Amino acid sequence: MARVRALLRAHAAPAESLPVFDDGRLRVDLARREVVLDGVPVVLARKEYALLALLVRHAGRVVTQPQLLRELWGRSHEQDTHYLRILVGKLRNKLGDAAAAPRWIVTEPGVGLRFVAPPAAKP
Repeated sequence: MARVRALLRAHAAPAESLPVFDDGRLRVDLARREVVLDGVPVVLARKEYALLALLVRHAGRVVTQPQLLRELWGRSHEQDTHYLRILVGKLRNKLGDAAAAPRWIVTEPGVGLRFVAPPAAKP
């Protein structure tokens, strides 16, 4: 009986499909862990990729600073907002995304970050 239940659970729960963001310039494939900008692969550090993946998974929604810090560095670093500022700066630099006129990563002052997807993109 336990085996039958396990098989039923396995078939009833569809495999979680990881999103692919592609707006024609930036392509983020979470399943393959690939980031491509204008047809050129972008090499990201582990934390840079983790931040981008987290934002893509929550595209269109604000992810708060404490949530980002907790997810990336753990509970003991929830107050270390300077870590986040440095990481976002590095990621924006690699993606060519200016803080003054953001294309993908928007800062919500005092709250967190939002990954914006143009209407034609599929997050």
